[in-house]
Amino acid sequence: MPKKLPLPAAFEKLGIEPQFLRAIAKMGFEQPSEIQVAMIPPALEGRDVLGQARTGTGKTAAFGLPALQRIDPNGRLQVICLSPTRELAVQVVAEIRRIAEETDIHIVAVYGGQRVQTQLHSLGKKTQMVVGTPGRMMDLMGRGVLKMNEIKLVILDEVDRMLDIGFRDDIRRIMSQIRQKHQTIFVSATIDDDIRRMSMKYMDDPAELNVSRDEITGSEVEQVYCTAEAYDKYRLLRIVMKEEDPKLAIIFTNTKAAARKLAKKLHADGIDAKEIHGDLVQQRREKVMEGFRSHRIKVLVATDLASRGIDISAISHIINYDIPKDPEVYVHRIGRTARMGAEGKAITFVTAEEGKEITQVEKLINKVVDEKKYDGFKPRPPREDFDAKKKAEEKAPPSRLSMPLAEGNSSEGKKTPPKTLGSKFRPRRGRRL
Repeated sequence: MPKKLPLPAAFEKLGIEPQFLRAIAKMGFEQPSEIQVAMIPPALEGRDVLGQARTGTGKTAAFGLPALQRIDPNGRLQVICLSPTRELAVQVVAEIRRIAEETDIHIVAVYGGQRVQTQLHSLGKKTQMVVGTPGRMMDLMGRGVLKMNEIKLVILDEVDRMLDIGFRDDIRRIMSQIRQKHQTIFVSATIDDDIRRMSMKYMDDPAELNVSRDEITGSEVEQVYCTAEAYDKYRLLRIVMKEEDPKLAIIFTNTKAAARKLAKKLHADGIDAKEIHGDLVQQRREKVMEGFRSHRIKVLVATDLASRGIDISAISHIINYDIPKDPEVYVHRIGRTARMGAEGKAITFVTAEEGKEITQVEKLINKVVDEKKYDGFKPRPPREDFDAKKKAEEKAPPSRLSMPLAEGNSSEGKKTPPKTLGSKFRPRRGRRL
């Protein structure tokens, strides 16, 4: 008989019920995070909440626990949660299902890229909570599948990213369909005037919580940069991977084409790296993410949009193969490591022309990023003209003038004699008359 785990008393003090406490104990959590301590009590009271917390601080459980306690397992759809990306929706559902494993609450993820019929089958007749992207949520509402008349709670996760992506009108349409009184929770890494105006429209005297530290990135993230020209980055990456030997790593590129190319090169060199970007079909993306979560895949080569929702505490390294133009994107990237108090390392590759970008990052995070040099990597100088000339020479066929002269001959003061047929091909003599 398995030994009973002690219930986490710190969560119990927040008002969490025993069936959820047992699930939390199985997940290995003993102490709530700062956002959980701040958000759970007012959310359990039914208050609207506007919460600010940086990525990786346990915000899913912060809104998931109160949501689950408000749900009647015998009722129909009562909670909807909007997410900016498919990956985040899938991840939120996975975590909330773990918390709800001792209940009969049915939670479903809905998003584009998967067949509607598959999601209709998952929804069934008694789904109490739906997490999804705004576009697919609106589609299912239009089909009459998602009924909003029993909604008690609406959650908007990563509001800042949803507005960045352009979901403002979709959010407005969805919220307009919920006409009865309900609770609303906004969670965001950043809260600006735009988000506050939106909260005033959809909330009633919200509890505004800000548990973001003064530092945008935690001190537990070791941040360094390495100088390398664009053509030399891959050589540096191989040296970094060998020396760092990451437990679990994400390598960020700025484009989908770069992610494809880099993953292919790493795989060819014996590193089990998989790409994830917007061009992959949803089934393939889910398969890659499942392999990464289960540590079967150690290295993920990702673009920024595709990486949204990767909330895995075991990620040890973030490598910015391409430094982003927007310093806030840098902050989101390195936020994938050093989660829930764990340590992590962020390594950024910078070319000679990208000094401005790393300076912008330092200004934003109010911290100097130190340069790191790896043994075995000596940066090569830019080689644009020289390299092009060298390649042209290698491809061109050798000319007669470049061929070596016979031993004993000198080209000084002499012209190269015209090529003859030689003795081997001497013509036959004509017959004497």
